[in-house]
Amino acid sequence: MVLAKRTSKNQLTLPKAVVDAVGIADYYDVATENGRIVLTPVHPNAASHVRSRLEELGITEADVAAAVAWSRQE
Repeated sequence: MVLAKRTSKNQLTLPKAVVDAVGIADYYDVATENGRIVLTPVHPNAASHVRSRLEELGITEADVAAAVAWSRQE
C-alpha cells in the first residue's frame, strides 16, 4: 500500500510508484465506488489522434455509423 496525504486545499500528490504503474496523465476521471475514490487516467488528445488516423485511412463518419449499425444486427 502507498499512502498519499491530502493537503488543506484538498490536493493529493500521486506517489511515483502509482504513476509508474499506470503512466502519467494530466487529467483523471474521478469516481466513487463503495466508499472508495477511483482515479482513472484520461488522455483527452487520444480522441483527436484516433480521428486523425481514421482520416488518414479514408474512413468517414458514415462508414463508422454503418459499421455500428451492422454490428447491432448480429
